[in-house]
Amino acid sequence: MKISIWIAPAIFTLLVFNTAQGRQQSGTSVSIEPETQRTETGSAPSFQQRFPRYRVRAGDVLDLNFPFTPEFNQTITVQPDGYINLRGIGDLHISDKTVPEVVEAVRIAYGKILRAPAVTVELKDFEKPYFIVGGEVTRPGKYDLRGDTTILQAVAMAGDFKPQSKSSQVLLLRRVSDDWVEVKELDLKHMLRSRNLNEDPHLRPGDMVFVPKSRWSKLDRFIPVPSLGMFFNPLTY
Repeated sequence: MKISIWIAPAIFTLLVFNTAQGRQQSGTSVSIEPETQRTETGSAPSFQQRFPRYRVRAGDVLDLNFPFTPEFNQTITVQPDGYINLRGIGDLHISDKTVPEVVEAVRIAYGKILRAPAVTVELKDFEKPYFIVGGEVTRPGKYDLRGDTTILQAVAMAGDFKPQSKSSQVLLLRRVSDDWVEVKELDLKHMLRSRNLNEDPHLRPGDMVFVPKSRWSKLDRFIPVPSLGMFFNPLTY
């Protein structure tokens, strides 16, 4: 990875300091918690939890185990429409449910043919956590989120800022509901100069970091999901 001469020492110092600070704090990350705010239409976005549970989606593979009735043990794949096909039961919609919610849904479904069924559900294969870095960086793209990662670390992983980048107005875009994205502006240039790690948020799965070439005009705090196209085109890598 090539990192420009002026920013490499600063990033290295920040990462070392960040590691030391993290060992002294009980929390594992500094999170951005959105406040409820009315949109232009007058309705408030429905926000996710601070530490949301993983929700099952199409393509996930699950192991269903019945300790007392092993003949119903099965490995299933969530279909594109969000349904699974249960042995002896038929179709059951589980997309967007957490694993505990899937357990309860399966237990209720099998309660029609079994008495007080006991069932465990294990995620065998699922979408790996990721983040996206786009705009004026050397290697824009989609990256695996492996462990604690801050925005400065994400930029470094993406090959650092290009010379023409506007590092004083980097955007963090975070989904807060199915329809809305929260936009937060970050002055990474000031952060590097002042070595203020309090302003270096830790990424969550699905976060998007955009480094602009020129300064943006005033942005709304919340934007509709379809508006992401003006930052990431195409959105997928």
